Amino acid sequence: MSIHSLIGDKNIVLMGPPGAGKTTVGKIVGQKLGCHFIDVDDDVLEKTWNMPVSEKLKDVGKEQFLEEEGKALLSFSASGSVVSLTGSNPMHDASMQHVKKNGIVVYLDVPTQSIMDRLKLMKVERIVGQGSGTSLKDILQFRKQFYKKWYDVRVLCENGITATAMAEKVLHAVERYQNSETEGLLSTRSLKCDDKSEQKQSIKFFSDAVVEGLAPDGGLFVPLMGLPKLTAGEWQHLLGATYVERAQLILERCIHPADIPASELWAIVEAAYGQNFTCSKIAPVRHLTSNQFLLELFHGPTASFKDLALQLMPHMFAYCIPKSCNYLILVATSGDTGSAVLDGFNRLTEVDKQRIAVVTFFPENGVSQMQKSQMIGCQEYGTALSAANSINWARLLPQVVYHASAYLDLVEQNIITFGSPVDVCIPTGNFGNILAAVYAKTMGIPIRKCICASNQNNVLTDFIRTGLYDLRGRKLMQSSSPAIDILKSSNLERHLHLIVNGDGPLVARLFSNLENQHYFQLQEEFLEKLQQDLVADWCSEKDCLDAIHSVYNSTGYILDPHTAVAKVVADRVQDKTCPVIIASTAHYSKFAPAILQALRMEEIKQTPLSQLHLLNSYKPLPPVHRGLLETVEKNKQQSHQVCAADMNILMEHVEALIQKQFMKVF
Repeated sequence: MSIHSLIGDKNIVLMGPPGAGKTTVGKIVGQKLGCHFIDVDDDVLEKTWNMPVSEKLKDVGKEQFLEEEGKALLSFSASGSVVSLTGSNPMHDASMQHVKKNGIVVYLDVPTQSIMDRLKLMKVERIVGQGSGTSLKDILQFRKQFYKKWYDVRVLCENGITATAMAEKVLHAVERYQNSETEGLLSTRSLKCDDKSEQKQSIKFFSDAVVEGLAPDGGLFVPLMGLPKLTAGEWQHLLGATYVERAQLILERCIHPADIPASELWAIVEAAYGQNFTCSKIAPVRHLTSNQFLLELFHGPTASFKDLALQLMPHMFAYCIPKSCNYLILVATSGDTGSAVLDGFNRLTEVDKQRIAVVTFFPENGVSQMQKSQMIGCQEYGTALSAANSINWARLLPQVVYHASAYLDLVEQNIITFGSPVDVCIPTGNFGNILAAVYAKTMGIPIRKCICASNQNNVLTDFIRTGLYDLRGRKLMQSSSPAIDILKSSNLERHLHLIVNGDGPLVARLFSNLENQHYFQLQEEFLEKLQQDLVADWCSEKDCLDAIHSVYNSTGYILDPHTAVAKVVADRVQDKTCPVIIASTAHYSKFAPAILQALRMEEIKQTPLSQLHLLNSYKPLPPVHRGLLETVEKNKQQSHQVCAADMNILMEHVEALIQKQFMKVF
């Protein structure tokens, strides 16, 4: 491999803190590519100043040094070389913009403790920018904000990694950066073809899949090459990281920078997971009892796990769509998706909100009063069509993050060591949440079993046990856990595509049978593969409410009905030989009548607001969701329109909204 064949006349620019190994790694990369290596310290700064860098720093002081260093780099010119920056170069904007014009900037992300150990061996006690009273660790952390601003690709370096291994990672990262086509997405129903040019026509980029939602053949988009696998060392690098940092790294690996550059992705992730969440940990893990832990996914603005994806996905959507187009997002919801979509898109900039509108359909008697209040209080009318539920790849992908993060949290809490297995138990309706856990497992998180927990709409339980997906004679039953009142689980198609080794025609036949004959039977060999990852059971309404009552009496903690379904199933099927993480997918405040019934309160008030105040008077754990209280208080006088469940009537409403929102005559 030569540098010209890899990147043409561009430079490979290595960036990172002092002690990251930029010079050593750069020399190895240069040797492998047969090209010139340039060390900015030795070959640019010292030659420009005719003195050692350390003397220049003493002469001019910290602030002036950064300016002088930047000026020297502005006059630097090279092509087809490997360049090692100084640790402080990224703190000067103009010079970094100059370097990026003809270079791919590679960030060597080395663990802070490894950096400190190396600097100690090098007898480096202070670095540029470190004033008196500032620790080396603090200044290294401070500098990360500059590194993340400039890099094109990141190389995650494990503890103890050799310079040669780092160099190989650099070459792999640059090769990936240059070749976006290998990370395309294709339909779960696409034909296998030997003709690469024919297959290329059916492959979509991430940005295309985000905008289109569904594949043209009715299938769902999945990665052509599968999801990337991180090494154990790379996962352990994320121990001690914030949720935002974990999300950024995982999403960087799954989204090619040609679709969303790293700097843009940082802005999106930081906007998604900030003050809009009531817990700074975003998705904390709490011990419940025995070997059971709760992954609390309800700290977002609409108090459901949907916020973890839907505070992020609208920003991705706004970035990916053509700037000259208007888009209408259609959402059909059985529970939490509607309010989460509305809230997420409502947080976009005013410019983006003028070109993206949202319409939510929900069953008048199939959602809780609280869920209804959230939706009618956050109306977005919004001319192309797209989808925002978990059939959209950008909606599903962020859910992988919290399953990985939960495992890392248990390692941080010394509950397990990295590599030890855990089970996860997830209340399941549309199969997106549990599929995200399967994807986290394929990426290297040591999940043993994914436990699928259903309510009395238990078609998935039967399917996972027998391989028969049978809707004949089944009627949807309303329950106190409406988000999993689902009979057709859309994301199951993605999992089947995975276990049948990407056989699109087989997936198409199975779902054609389901559509036309209302059932399909999975072959025995594929059922065995399915059962390697999944086990399943279901929970009755009585058992659900009893579990809420029992857990509250023994711990003071209130489970919402969906989480209670998962708790009941985990008690039945999990063997207690390893921890089980139960996904707590919604805050109990959204289902106050069911909670009051489960806790056998003497008086169940009629209005949502009075129900919340009654629950709050018991000083429960966790407290009543503050955002929900505010929403109900604000929207108690809101009204909404009910229309017939008729496709033609629904289309009339959609067309009227398009006219109102996008076709105004001025």
